[in-house]
Amino acid sequence: MNSGISVVLKATPLFSLWGFPITNSLLMTWLVMILLIGFALLLRRRLALVPGKLQAGIEAAFEFALDYMAEVLGTEEAARRFFPLVATIFLFVATANVLEFVPGVGESIGFASATGLTPLLRAPAADLNFTLALAAISFFVIEVTGIATLGLFRHLSRYVNLRGGPVGFAVGVIELLSNLGRLVSFSFRLFGNIFAGEVMVLVAGFFLPYVLPAPLMGFEMFIGLIQALVFAMLTLFFIKLAIMEPHGAH
Repeated sequence: MNSGISVVLKATPLFSLWGFPITNSLLMTWLVMILLIGFALLLRRRLALVPGKLQAGIEAAFEFALDYMAEVLGTEEAARRFFPLVATIFLFVATANVLEFVPGVGESIGFASATGLTPLLRAPAADLNFTLALAAISFFVIEVTGIATLGLFRHLSRYVNLRGGPVGFAVGVIELLSNLGRLVSFSFRLFGNIFAGEVMVLVAGFFLPYVLPAPLMGFEMFIGLIQALVFAMLTLFFIKLAIMEPHGAH
């Protein structure tokens, strides 16, 4: 019997639905979606003209976020347009990262297998497929926003600059490679931090099971919130860069 530490890099398929494998990270993703949608519907039913403490706190947080986005993007109209995307990214990733250490998620509940315990639920961000998909959504929105705001050719002039000579062309190629690198940096930054925290808590629980895991879980929840904020803020800043005029366009 293997009593050591078992670290599984990829998400584990639990069953198949119409030939599509359902992994433990995908199941956790659906659970987070249900929780957020349920909370939103419940909050909507309890909205009042005279807000209570919960409604007032949420409204204050939304107003602060909208004001900050309007300051970054330059107009309130742009802030309201992109607020649903940025807020959804933050709320979804933050909720998923915090729930990572709730009892029932991870190694606490699962199925016995030949290789050990297969967790029923796993943190979505600890699956590279999830972070790549989220990065692809952000990348797609950024590029479409740039094209819709500046036009196709003006947007492409960031990457193919034939008027600036060899230096301008080289700068365009570097900009293109940097832009494509966002897919890697976005996805691996989130995946690396969450997966590393998951492994660190697992190792701490193996060596000092009654002392070290609890404070580490609290620290990793804080890191999860920071990573959610970083992902949302980078999406916002890159949208700002996408709607700016290319260098030398004047």
